[in-house]
Amino acid sequence: MVKAYQFPPDFIWGAATASYQIEGAVDEDGRKPSVWDELCKQPGKIAGGATGEEACDHYHRYQEDVALMKDMALKAYRFSIAWPRIFPDGYGKPNQKGIDFYSRLVDELLAKDIKPFATLFHWDLPLALEKEYGGWRSREIVDHFAQYAETIGKVLGDRVKNFFTINEFLCFTDLGYKSGDFAPGIKCDAKTVNEVHHNAMLAHGSAVQALRAACPSDCKIGLAENVATTVPVIETEAHILAAKKAYLEKYSFYLRVLMEGQYQDDHLASPDAPTVLDGDMETSST
Repeated sequence: MVKAYQFPPDFIWGAATASYQIEGAVDEDGRKPSVWDELCKQPGKIAGGATGEEACDHYHRYQEDVALMKDMALKAYRFSIAWPRIFPDGYGKPNQKGIDFYSRLVDELLAKDIKPFATLFHWDLPLALEKEYGGWRSREIVDHFAQYAETIGKVLGDRVKNFFTINEFLCFTDLGYKSGDFAPGIKCDAKTVNEVHHNAMLAHGSAVQALRAACPSDCKIGLAENVATTVPVIETEAHILAAKKAYLEKYSFYLRVLMEGQYQDDHLASPDAPTVLDGDMETSST
């Protein structure tokens, strides 16, 4: 007899996008370039020379897009906010026109009975931060990300009850600063990559704290992550232990930090270990 499986009654059906992949309008209403705008200009980096300059034109057609969501009977929509729309230079005075766009989007979703889920960072780092101090390579980014999170919490937290801080760490850390396949397209040494990992986790924790302080108590905050598991080919004790070790090594820099507030011992003993200051692990695992 085949057991019937079904989704629980409180399961939320929805769709998700990323700002640079759909919005377009890359130089409108105060927005300045992101690292992806810069990468897309480099010959041979993007298949077919595609860019996000127009994309799906969601910035101008968001009402039509939300209407399509309603027609599809979606109950939720996860969108990402373009950091360079809110802070064109990464920090400083927020850009009100950028805030207004996301406020209108949220109102449109709620009017159609679609629950908004907001992601703060889906890889489109303000180019100004990369040029000023190396983006995620510097601890300076932590305070700037927290300021960004606080701002979003204050202007959207009354209506958005679900926030993701960061989408898929490996895609902007390892692919951005190790292999150079993703923006900003840089190949760094192992120690710098580990600093990027550490700064990203610090930024996540600081953003969680900022959102909790700025949003009503009923807001939920987490990560948007895509994790693969490791499975032993042969189910012997040695192979099972090897699979567990491989999993911890692959995700130790963020999932173990998040859940346990610690790195692997051999990670910290390495000459390529990141600089860890007092309080860092507590902040990262907030």
